Amino acid sequence: MDSVDCVVIGAGAVGVAVARQLAVAGLKPLLVERHPAIGLETSSRNSEVIHAGLYYAPGSLKARLCLRGRELLHAFCAARGVGHRRCGKLVVADAGQEEALLALLKRAHDNGATEVRALDAGAARILEPEVRCAMALHSPATGILDSHAYLLALLGEAEQGGATLATSSAVTGLSLDESGIALWINGAAEPLLRTRCLVNAAGLDAASLAQRIEGFPPTHVPRMHFAKGSYFTLDGRAPFSRLVYPLPRDGGLGVHLTLDLSGQARFGPDVEWLVQGQPFDYAVDPARAADFRSAVRRWWPGLGERALAPGYAGIRPKLSGPGEPAADFRIDGPETHGVAGLVNLFGIESPGLTASLAIAEQVGELLGA
Repeated sequence: MDSVDCVVIGAGAVGVAVARQLAVAGLKPLLVERHPAIGLETSSRNSEVIHAGLYYAPGSLKARLCLRGRELLHAFCAARGVGHRRCGKLVVADAGQEEALLALLKRAHDNGATEVRALDAGAARILEPEVRCAMALHSPATGILDSHAYLLALLGEAEQGGATLATSSAVTGLSLDESGIALWINGAAEPLLRTRCLVNAAGLDAASLAQRIEGFPPTHVPRMHFAKGSYFTLDGRAPFSRLVYPLPRDGGLGVHLTLDLSGQARFGPDVEWLVQGQPFDYAVDPARAADFRSAVRRWWPGLGERALAPGYAGIRPKLSGPGEPAADFRIDGPETHGVAGLVNLFGIESPGLTASLAIAEQVGELLGA
C-alpha cells in the first residue's frame, strides 16, 4: 500500500484550490477525481459569477469567505491572465419590494460590501436602459470569470508545487486506524493508499463519502438536499453590460441574467428540488422556458417570445431544504469531529466558486499547512 502526504478528494474549483494551497505549503497532495477530467460537476455548471457578498448572514462562513475570496480571486486572475471582468450587477425590485431590497442593502453593508448602493428607477435605467424596476441595488464589485481557465491555472500551480492528479479514480471505501486513513479506489479488494491528511471536497458526494468512512462518527455527517437549476441561453446579443438579478427566493438567488466574457447572455438558475435518492439528471426541460420568460419579463419586458433556448443545468449540494433558512458552509476539521488530519467540506454551493481560494486558506489553517 502506498503512503502519501495528503489526499484531496474532488477536483472541482474548491478541491483544486485546496490542493494548490497544500502544495504551496510544502505537502505533496494527491488530488483524486472520479470523473475523467477536473471540474465536470458543480464547477462547470454554474453562472461563473464572482459574487460581492450581498446575500449571506453577517459573520457566517459564506459572508466572510465570499468577501475574502472575491479579492483573492480577482487578484489571482489578474496576475495569471485568467479571463475575468468586474462588470457589476443590478439587483432589481418591483413596486412593493423596496423594503426587502433595502434590507438586502443593509446586509451587504454589514458584510463589508460597502460599495453597494441603492438606485431609484431612473438611475437604474441610466445604467441599463432596458431594465424596468421600482428600485435597484448597484454592486460594482460583482464580476464574471472563465471558470475553466481558472481551474487550469489552479491545477498548474498545484502540480508545480508537487501535487499529483489522478482522474477516473473513484474512492469506494475508507477506514480509520491509528496509522491514518486508508482508501480503496475503484472497488479494489484491498486499500491502495494510506494518508494522515485527507480533505473531503467531493461536493455533491461529500456527505455520502463521509458516511463511507469506517470508524467515522455518523453524527458528524449532515443530511443533504439537492436543488437542480436549469439555464436558458438568449438567442442574440443581450442589451445589457451588467448582470441583472431579482431579489432572492427560496433555495436560490432567483432567475437572473449572467453574461460570459464574450457577451453571450444566459438566464438561470431556477430551483427544482430533487427527491432524495433520485439519480441526477442534467437535461433541461424546454417546457420550463415559459416560467423563465415570465420571471425575466418582470424586469425586462422586451424579452422576445422565442428568444430562449435550453442551455445546461447544475445541481447544488445544500444543507437546507425547501422552506428552510439558508444554511452556512460547513468546514469540519479535527476540532469538530475528533479525527486527526481529516477535513470535511459540506454544503459548498454558491458562493463556493468565489470563495474557493479563501476556503483553501481555511483548510490549510485547520491542517497546519
